[in-house]
Amino acid sequence: MALPKLEPIRDEDLPAFCAFLHDHLNPSHPADIWAEAFRQDWGVKKPNHGFLIRDDQGEIVGGIGAIYAAYPVRGERRQFCNITSWVVLDAFRTQSMRLAMAVISQPGFVFTDLSPTAVVEQSLKFLKFTPMNSARTVLFNLPAPQQRFTGATVVTDPAKIEAVLDAAALQVYRDHRRFPWLKFLAVGKGQQRSLVVYKRATLKRLPSAEIVGFTNPDLFLRHLPLLGCHFLLSGMATTRVETRLLPGKSAWPHSELTGYRNKVFRGEGVTEADVQNLYSEYVALDL
Repeated sequence: MALPKLEPIRDEDLPAFCAFLHDHLNPSHPADIWAEAFRQDWGVKKPNHGFLIRDDQGEIVGGIGAIYAAYPVRGERRQFCNITSWVVLDAFRTQSMRLAMAVISQPGFVFTDLSPTAVVEQSLKFLKFTPMNSARTVLFNLPAPQQRFTGATVVTDPAKIEAVLDAAALQVYRDHRRFPWLKFLAVGKGQQRSLVVYKRATLKRLPSAEIVGFTNPDLFLRHLPLLGCHFLLSGMATTRVETRLLPGKSAWPHSELTGYRNKVFRGEGVTEADVQNLYSEYVALDL
């Protein structure tokens, strides 16, 4: 018996593939929102939007999405392929690994999955993906009046954010500001500013700032007390950030939470701290 046809997801296939994802993976994401996530232009020539399989009648019965991006890692521009939305109908489940192999056989990319299910995580570990530290550092947002003496400020007005960021951080801001579920600020002083991307979330039934990413880890860590004060005044009790993204421990009162599902990656010359949540399904979809 011939194997179901496996083929790359082209631009013209996106509406049907995203309708398949809406019907069989997550009905809360409209098909057009899914399609927009795959259509992002993030600095790399996309070979496809992932791969799909069709049955004898040409109907989509499974697929695995791919979001491509390029961003600097320690001064070197690297290309990333973010695997997402891997789903296969039960009758064709034996074809699942064909999809994964098709994606990771593409040369020149660092591969990531930032929202794997338990089954997907185990499957990707089998394919030599490395799990990342899943712990979160939680900062207790407190008043920080002494921070006014440092000269550092928090900038939230969109026009002013653009004015204070350097060219690299400004590009990150412009690449992500279209997503309404993301919030942005710039923290620092003078020309030393870090863009911070976050979401309003809930932790222990209290409002919390969930940090998605930032452009300067050292500045972010240095100004955590100022950020915490800002978030407190904005009605959020805590600030939560993935521990793997921090270059050290905060001196400000904090704790660490564990038990989150591991994100995974595969690529030479890259560590877990190099893998951003930005430029992925983690931001292109409201996860």
